Amino acid sequence: MIDVRRWMPGVQMVTTYKTSWLPRDLVAGIVLTTLLVPQGMAYAELAGLPAITGLYTSILCLLAYAVFGPSRILVLGPDSSLGPMIATVLIGALGAGADPAEAIALAGMLGLIVGVLLVLAGVAKLGFLADLLSHPTQVGYLNGLALTILVSQLPKLFGFSVDGDGLIEETRGFVEGVADGKTVPAATVIGLLGLAVIVSLRRWAPRVPGVLIAVVLSIFAVVAFGLEERGVDTVGALPQGLPSFALPSFDFSDLGILVGGAFGIALVSLTDTISTASAFAARTGQEVRGNQEMIGIGAANIAASFFQGFPVSTSGSRTAVAQQSGSRTQVTGVVGAVAISLLLVFAPGLLRDLPQPTLAAVVIAAALSLADIPAIALLWRRRRVEFSLAIAAFLGVAVLGVLPGIAVAVGLSVLNVFRKVWWPYQAVLGRAQGVNGYHDITVYPSAERLPGLLIFRFDAPLIFANARVFRDRVREFARTEPGLRWIIMAAEPITDVDTTAADMLEELDRELNEQGISLVFAEMKSPVHEKIDRYQLTRTIDPAHFFPTLEDAVAAFRRETGAEWTT
Repeated sequence: MIDVRRWMPGVQMVTTYKTSWLPRDLVAGIVLTTLLVPQGMAYAELAGLPAITGLYTSILCLLAYAVFGPSRILVLGPDSSLGPMIATVLIGALGAGADPAEAIALAGMLGLIVGVLLVLAGVAKLGFLADLLSHPTQVGYLNGLALTILVSQLPKLFGFSVDGDGLIEETRGFVEGVADGKTVPAATVIGLLGLAVIVSLRRWAPRVPGVLIAVVLSIFAVVAFGLEERGVDTVGALPQGLPSFALPSFDFSDLGILVGGAFGIALVSLTDTISTASAFAARTGQEVRGNQEMIGIGAANIAASFFQGFPVSTSGSRTAVAQQSGSRTQVTGVVGAVAISLLLVFAPGLLRDLPQPTLAAVVIAAALSLADIPAIALLWRRRRVEFSLAIAAFLGVAVLGVLPGIAVAVGLSVLNVFRKVWWPYQAVLGRAQGVNGYHDITVYPSAERLPGLLIFRFDAPLIFANARVFRDRVREFARTEPGLRWIIMAAEPITDVDTTAADMLEELDRELNEQGISLVFAEMKSPVHEKIDRYQLTRTIDPAHFFPTLEDAVAAFRRETGAEWTT
């Protein structure tokens, strides 16, 4: 029998809900709505879609996540980090200036593919895929994304538009537009003032809804001073009523770019969600259920895709607002969805005079929150290799584009892991005075060693990628160490030996034996030792040359040779 509560955590939440939580959830939901509406509209336009689709998406994803999402605090919705990725897919498939209806249908199909991918990954328990973006590459990617978003919104902030795709072309278009006098003074003033209000209140009064205040003040300014007549573009009246059901559609020639974009969006959405869920779970004492989170986000994307929506992710800022407002459960998101629905049914003209430069200010403020320059500086001070990875990911996004940038970021993360396995840290060990055990002689240069003995530590699993590196280092010892008789492998860090490495060890042991040198292992893990037996390496490596500890191996060598410790 299917465990409904396991796959639909919202059902369990309803059965355990306490009426004392309702007032807090209601207040948090209303406060959250003041953020959901302007951000939803702004991020929809960032994705190259009509503003109304951001509200449709918010309604459906909040309701779906309330049923399938495991977290009681996370808030989903249109996201600034996904907007440029969605826009890249739409432009790649339809070209610039595509018909809005075609763009909406294609965005819905993109959301459906993203949702299916996430649900399948959750069912298959592939939550570890979030680890494909390491912290340095994620920092670089987000900084590159922040710069890309900022530049893309500057023309709208200044009251004009540019024809260009990518950071370089859009930067050139903006500079040329300003030089040619395309700037609309009234739009520039209201956009910059809105941005100043949002950023200032976020910095000095984070509990005050800066986005809402900027939106209200800008609408008042448009009405009071007749700014539309001065060239300020506004949102206009929104369609009245709730979104209608519509099957996503696409041309099969666009399948490649849709699937490629969906993989990138799914990975970024998953990474954002797992990191945000972990951060807020630590504050609230909840447990992160990564696989169910994927199912919850997937269900939210699927639900939105059938109602003129587009891909969504978790929002750290909106989640923080909900928590600060006293949210206790997913009911907060349901209240937000209901409030947006009431706005569309009864007051669709309420936001008619919202200026486009203010929406640009909302997006730019979000982009600034994505940027993390101190993290880049910290990487520079801590580890230059990871700083280089962050810069490479940054340049990947800024120069190649958002989707190629995420591919670069993932590729760099994987290559960094592979590099650490390929060229792991290696050490020759000795006995240091006043310190128990055996230690790296580069750290303890005065450590004692036994003549004819070398203790070697290789800090990685022995696999095809590093078998040659290991072999060449041991051969170097055999060639350069005078009177060498034993090479003891401090094998505790070796967590695996694959067949390629096993063949290398068999060949290497025969080669060493011809030189009168024995290859000895100490502290090898049981699972690895079982593989050694299965590979039948003890045909060449003496079974007596496997010791449980380094001390036992060293003692055996001293008994055999009578060697004494020397500096």
